[in-house]
Amino acid sequence: MPTKIPTAQVYNMNGEAVREQELDAYVFGAPVNKAVLHQVVTVQLTNRRQGTASTKTRAFVSGGNKKPYRQKGTGRARQGSTRAPHFTGGGVVFGPRPHPYERTIPRKVKRLAIRSALSDKVANGKLILMDTLDLEEPKTRLMEDFLGKLPLDRHVLILMPGHNETITRATSNIHRARVGHVASINVVQILKYDHLLLPMATVDRIVEMFGRDADDALQMKRHPRVVLRRKAREAAKAAGETPGGTRAPATAASTTSTSTRAAGAKTPAKGASSAASTASATRTRPATPVSTTPASATGDRTADTEGTTGTAGTTGATRAAIPDQTTTERPQAMATNPVTKPDTQQAQDSEDTKGDEGSKGGSQETPDRSAGRES
Repeated sequence: MPTKIPTAQVYNMNGEAVREQELDAYVFGAPVNKAVLHQVVTVQLTNRRQGTASTKTRAFVSGGNKKPYRQKGTGRARQGSTRAPHFTGGGVVFGPRPHPYERTIPRKVKRLAIRSALSDKVANGKLILMDTLDLEEPKTRLMEDFLGKLPLDRHVLILMPGHNETITRATSNIHRARVGHVASINVVQILKYDHLLLPMATVDRIVEMFGRDADDALQMKRHPRVVLRRKAREAAKAAGETPGGTRAPATAASTTSTSTRAAGAKTPAKGASSAASTASATRTRPATPVSTTPASATGDRTADTEGTTGTAGTTGATRAAIPDQTTTERPQAMATNPVTKPDTQQAQDSEDTKGDEGSKGGSQETPDRSAGRES
């Protein structure tokens, strides 16, 4: 969408509008940022404070070095000095002391505030332009007649491109007009006065100080890449658009290449999906995990079995019947070859159960373990 170009009326010394002048959109057509205006005005008014207000505390007031009366026996409240804050002529509590009120603000923020203030004047029709502004004599009457011919409601600020003694003296006694220099332009003055009167030479000077080229020159000193990237984007945007402001139509070759790229982008997606479906179809159920029981545990079980049988034949049969834990035939072998204890061992177990600690069988170890050691 094309940016609207700001314009203002140009008047002559007779108060007649001669033409409509187009203005720089970067300076006089910027968005009005109220937050930035408030920040800059607050800082500017704060910096005007001198900070010389001062008061004396009880430490700086002369006198009061002697206790006014004795501590007790008078019936009055005890006092140590007549220069306490509640005495007449005493010190001041928490009074102002000299200190600086100066505050700083970024340079970019100040420049943005000036552009916002100027754009606000143009948007509200409060900017009046003059080809030339000069009087024959420094007379207040001549200036009053000239201002009466212009469409001015109230106060007006006149910014001159240079020092003009005639205009300054002719306006000094007019309370609703103020003359200033363009070099001293500030946000407070622009917002304080209802109208802004500028000769064309002043407009050119303002664009030179606050225009895009001036900002780029300041930005190039510290952040040149920001300026270069913006210019590259603007050049690319201008190259992709026709003089009428619309983008150039796409050719047949570009359309064909675009469709080819789109088709090529879809093909890998289909191949990937088919490969994924094939992998999911050929996926098999994982095998049953193999037990990792240590060999020492298997040896202990074999030793216990040998001790409980009592005969070599039985031991060999049991060892052959009980395979390793990695096979699945162990429950059947255990069922076909049950392990039985001899009668002497059963008698020993019954004696241990009765709790006879002093007997010979109580001092011995478990039959299974002793049999394992004997084997």
